[in-house]
Amino acid sequence: MRRSHARTRINSNMDPIKLHTRPLTRSTNLFSRNPKPTKSNPSSFAIPIALTATLITLISCYYVFIHAAKPSFPPSSVKYGVLLDGGSTGTRIHVFSYDTETNHFDFDLGSMRLNPGLSSYAVNPTNAGDSLKDLLDFAKRKVPPAFWADTEIRLMATAGLRLVDVVVQDKILDSCRRVLRASGFRFADDWATVITGSDEGVYAWIVANYALGTLGGDPSETTGIIELGGASVQVTFVSDEPLPQEFSRTLKFGNVTYNLYSHSFLHFGQNVAFETLRELLSSGDFNTAAESLQKGTYIDPCSPKGYLHHVESSPGSLAAKIDLSTLQAGEKCSYKSCYLGSTFMPKLRGKFLATENFFHTSKFFGLRQRAFLSHLLMAGEQFCGEDWSKLKKKHRSLDDEDLLRYCFSSAYIVALLHDSLGISLDDERIGFANQVENIPLDWALGAFILQSTAVLDELHPSWISTIISDDSPTLLSLIALSIMLMVIAWSISKWRKPQLKTIYDLEKGRYIISRVNR
Repeated sequence: MRRSHARTRINSNMDPIKLHTRPLTRSTNLFSRNPKPTKSNPSSFAIPIALTATLITLISCYYVFIHAAKPSFPPSSVKYGVLLDGGSTGTRIHVFSYDTETNHFDFDLGSMRLNPGLSSYAVNPTNAGDSLKDLLDFAKRKVPPAFWADTEIRLMATAGLRLVDVVVQDKILDSCRRVLRASGFRFADDWATVITGSDEGVYAWIVANYALGTLGGDPSETTGIIELGGASVQVTFVSDEPLPQEFSRTLKFGNVTYNLYSHSFLHFGQNVAFETLRELLSSGDFNTAAESLQKGTYIDPCSPKGYLHHVESSPGSLAAKIDLSTLQAGEKCSYKSCYLGSTFMPKLRGKFLATENFFHTSKFFGLRQRAFLSHLLMAGEQFCGEDWSKLKKKHRSLDDEDLLRYCFSSAYIVALLHDSLGISLDDERIGFANQVENIPLDWALGAFILQSTAVLDELHPSWISTIISDDSPTLLSLIALSIMLMVIAWSISKWRKPQLKTIYDLEKGRYIISRVNR
């Protein structure tokens, strides 16, 4: 009985402890019955909100009134570009424009060419830059003066300068850079370079497919390019075969990716091949010339009837001598397929345009764009079989050297396309052209198209990316001020926010919330 009474007494006396150990839900009910709940002070949020609004306003004002007032380009949607093509026989300057709103290219602003090429300054490279001054004057007449400072000018030298020793190359380019820096146009030293033959081929492929309306579309509908330059031949086309890395170029245009085969066959250009043939003949390497060499002249099998060369050069004087028999696939080919010498090339697929000297030769013989190789073969045979004196009278506007080359080029083109690349004499896939409608098929235009579309996002960036990328001192100061304001706002909000303490009053049997003074 004593134990029973004791238990009852303990239960009665320990009732407050039971309240102290009540579940959390009970304490929640006590807060809900508080007739005067604690409310957040609205003023505690006013300062952070005001400072945040001020920050947004400052950034917006900077972008609208400061950054926008100093555009990277003149206040116009038109952008100009100047490109110098340093070719093997001359330097040509191109002036272009591009409307950034309509994405329209204007290639009709003009071009100008001056001879000789930059490679001719190998003996005196410091004078190479002076050869550009007349070309720069031409560009300044085409580009409005207000746009000069924001118009990029680039020099891209090709096969002619690639044949020059690297040390001499650098001296020639340094001379050109000196003149370009003082041109008044926008220029950086690394914008004067010797481009690879592969780059040249890709640029030519770009402008051709842009002109044909296939750039940005189905890769299988694109057109390949075969260029016959003065010092090299470029072949570029879309291929679905696995390509060795050194011949493979990946190009992304819009949302389409193109896998291109592109290669430059150095020494196979028309001028180099022509001079090589003359050296072979004059050196007696051709048995047919042996008898004529004894008389001080030699017979050229690729010259018109009755034309006699006078022996002036000594045997072996051609530094970059090649054997024209390498037009056939070589025995040293280490790849699955080789069509020109021992260099890899996949099977030609799709349509092709043969440009530059291919076109000039076909135009001279009056052939249409889609003429067969057989037509060129017959026209060349007829021309080469005609007496040289009659040809000179018929083509008085041409000097002897140019007239002579057409006999050689007709034979060389057939050998290159038919014997080497395997294009049949009646293949309809090959067209001879140097422009499509009013767009010249010049690789320099392709380079400008690629560069212009690559910087299009820089001309129209989002305001956020513009602010992030801007490195002006004004913007840096603004960012620092904004960070300081945010820290102050956070500190004030913490200082203004009341600190509350919750305790349990044993006498009153409930929780009491009180403010703690700072």
